[in-house]
Amino acid sequence: MLFAAVSNDRRNLIPMGNLEWRKASRSANNGACVELAPAAGQILIRDSKDQNGPVIACSQYSWRMFVASAKTGHFDPERL
Repeated sequence: MLFAAVSNDRRNLIPMGNLEWRKASRSANNGACVELAPAAGQILIRDSKDQNGPVIACSQYSWRMFVASAKTGHFDPERL
């Protein structure tokens, strides 16, 4: 069974098989997507093409701030 770490402490491992991953509703299904899963108060993020690959964990607050910034164009190439 695969596990996702939500910190550097190995006691905080989450079984990956129990997670409900989802893609954005506007996903183009072109393989350039990420999937999200809520787990243990965190948001886990993975590459949809590599479901057994690395997972990034962030707090729910950090995820909400990232999404809000993306919606306002903060990460648009012409602004970087």
